[in-house]
Amino acid sequence: MKSIQAYRFALDLTPSQERSVLAHAGAARKAHNWTLARVKAVLDQRAAERSYGLDDELLTPALGWSLPALRKVWNAEKNVVAPWWPQVSKEAFNTGLDAVARGLKNWSDSRSGKRTGRKVGFPRFKSRHRCTPSIRFTTGTIRVEPDRMHVVLPRLRRLKLHESTRKLARRLDAGTARIMSATVRREGRRWFVAFTVEIEREIPAARPESVVGVDVGIKHLAVLSTGELVPNQKHLETAQPRLRALGRALSRKQGPDRRTRQKPSSRWKRASERLAKAQARVANLRRDGLHQLTTRLAREHATIVVEDLNVSGMLKNRHLARRIADAGFGAMRRQLAYRTQWNGGRLMVADRWYPSSKTCSACGAVKTKLTLRERTYHCTLCGLVLDRDLNAARNLAALAVEVITAGSGPVAGRGAIQKTSLAGQEAVKRQPGTAPAGQTGTVRPKGRTAA
Repeated sequence: MKSIQAYRFALDLTPSQERSVLAHAGAARKAHNWTLARVKAVLDQRAAERSYGLDDELLTPALGWSLPALRKVWNAEKNVVAPWWPQVSKEAFNTGLDAVARGLKNWSDSRSGKRTGRKVGFPRFKSRHRCTPSIRFTTGTIRVEPDRMHVVLPRLRRLKLHESTRKLARRLDAGTARIMSATVRREGRRWFVAFTVEIEREIPAARPESVVGVDVGIKHLAVLSTGELVPNQKHLETAQPRLRALGRALSRKQGPDRRTRQKPSSRWKRASERLAKAQARVANLRRDGLHQLTTRLAREHATIVVEDLNVSGMLKNRHLARRIADAGFGAMRRQLAYRTQWNGGRLMVADRWYPSSKTCSACGAVKTKLTLRERTYHCTLCGLVLDRDLNAARNLAALAVEVITAGSGPVAGRGAIQKTSLAGQEAVKRQPGTAPAGQTGTVRPKGRTAA
């Protein structure tokens, strides 16, 4: 099976190499801003001409938004706009043009309804003070050196790494991997190179009997249906005292002021680097923990069931927003999605309104109300007393087993109701021989339910 995977390594750049990389990032920003200004000027001119009552045939010719069309316009004007263009790689300009093309396409698709999700605004200009320097190389010499401690990129030539590339080099030597592109990016005052690689992966033998339900939370990062409790390390909460101290120290230094064009002091720069380093460490610790957890789950279980959480809505709770963001629910689901494919398994997503926490994992009874303060599930019908997160995880696992046994598709929990309003009853018991609550064909409780 062929799959696309990224390998990221930290770079150890010399001062001259860092200046060269920043020059390439500046070239990408220049091409992006100039092309976006050109597109915006044409749009504004055509809108003004329409307001004068001109026909469409008499309007200023429209400018194509595809990458080849934008590249053609840039190549025709680059000698005037950027006479220094031979000093950097052409991939730098292509990076900025590609960003404009993708931004315009997303904006157009969002307006026409072709793109789902939140509305996408018109692309904005990039500032060297706010945007993250990044360059993407797709052509030219891109390789890993035999010593596995250096990489070669177009125009940047030979760059030293902080870590060995043995995992990628072994696949390249075996012929099971092919480098498609390389992206150089600065994160937390450090430079990284990420290789996009096409890998020929062997799918291991699946274990159809291995099914696990995963209930994510704040107290425990994940509660498995097997009874395992994965602790939440709370990296941001642990580092919060140091982050507050570094933030206060930064606020006392003389920083930049765009209105008066005041430049930051050297002490402000050093304090800013210390704060960025501390924040990057929190992100790295969180990322490493999620990668280890998702890798283990994908290797040990053939079927993993998770809930479709409304993370954006959960973040609106000002009391829990910081802890929810620190847990990384969205990153966990994204990693599970591709890692289950790599290991020959599958990921099943329960419906957002499937009452996994309200349903008794023993008898199938559904509670009408279960507040967040109730951390222990008490069933009034069968007398089950169990941790609510473990009870939810068991319900998710049981849902997958029933779907697999019935031979239906991977969609789980469809048809669930948004609220469990039973008109005076505390719980409803699933009737024998009927489908489980939350699955297609769910037995809906009598009484009024929310749409």
